[in-house]
Amino acid sequence: MIMEYFKTQVLLLKDKELLQKTVREEKKLLVENAKLKKDISDLKILLTEKQQKKKAKAAAASKLTAPGSTAALYAPGPNPKPGPVRERDGRRRRGERKGRRERTNSESALEEEPRMDVSRLDLRIGRIVGVRYHPLAGALYVQEVDLGEPAPRTVVSALRHIPKEQLQGRLAVLLCNVRPCRVKGVVSTAMVLCGSAPNAHDNDNDDDAQVEFLEPPTNAVPGDRVTFYDYPGEPDRELSPREKVWEQILPDLQTDSRGVATYRGVGFEVRGKGLCRAPTLTNSSIK
Repeated sequence: MIMEYFKTQVLLLKDKELLQKTVREEKKLLVENAKLKKDISDLKILLTEKQQKKKAKAAAASKLTAPGSTAALYAPGPNPKPGPVRERDGRRRRGERKGRRERTNSESALEEEPRMDVSRLDLRIGRIVGVRYHPLAGALYVQEVDLGEPAPRTVVSALRHIPKEQLQGRLAVLLCNVRPCRVKGVVSTAMVLCGSAPNAHDNDNDDDAQVEFLEPPTNAVPGDRVTFYDYPGEPDRELSPREKVWEQILPDLQTDSRGVATYRGVGFEVRGKGLCRAPTLTNSSIK
C-alpha cells in the first residue's frame, strides 16, 4: 500500500508539473499574441495616416488645377493684354522656376557623382591552374585562373621572369572587373596584382623592377573576395575606361612597412581569413 501511495504521489507531481508548464506556455503565448495585436494596430494606424496624407495631397493638387482656382486665374487666355503688374508677376515666377531648376540640377549632380575609391574594384582570390608561353610575345605568359566560376579565366601577364613552375597552382589576387582586352591575339579577362619595387641598380627601368605576387591568406580559396574595412561599397560590374577608375585608384595602392597590401592604409582583407601581403617588398607600389 505504501508503494502504491508513493507511485500515486509521483504521478500527481508529474501531472502538476505538466500542468504548470502548460500554464506558463499559455501565458507566454498570450503575451506574444497581445504584442502582435499591438504591432498590427500600430501598422494600421500608420497606414491610415499615410493614406490620409496621400488623399490630402491629391485634393490639393486637384484644387490647383480646377477651373476657377488661383492657378487657373493665372493661365493666359486668348490674346492676353499684359499690364505692368502681370509682367512683373510673370518675371518673378520665371525667376523662381529657373532658381528651382538650377537647385534641382545641382542637387542631382551631387547625388549622381560616382564615388572614387577601392570599393569599385572587384578584387578576388584566384588559383593559377595552367600556364603557357604566349605564342606571339616572348615576354608574356598566358594563364588559366580558377576564380570560383564555372570556367577558368584567361589572363595575359608580363611575368616571364618568374619560372612557370612557381606559378602553377599558386594563389593570387586578381582584378576581375576590367574590360576584356586583346593582347597580341589572346583575350585577357582579368589582371594579376603584384608588389613592385625599382631595382636598386636601375631605378628608371620598369622592366627590371623587382616584382612579387600578393599572397592571399593560406586558408583562402578561389572566389573569395578581397574587401576593405573603411570602404564597404559594392564593385562596378565593369570598370569604364572613360572614367579611368583604375588609373585614379592605383597611386593609393601600396604595401606598408610589414608588407601588407593596403589602400590608403587600409589592408587588403579576405574577411574572416586574414590579410594579403607581399613576401619581402615593403613600402612599395602595387601594379
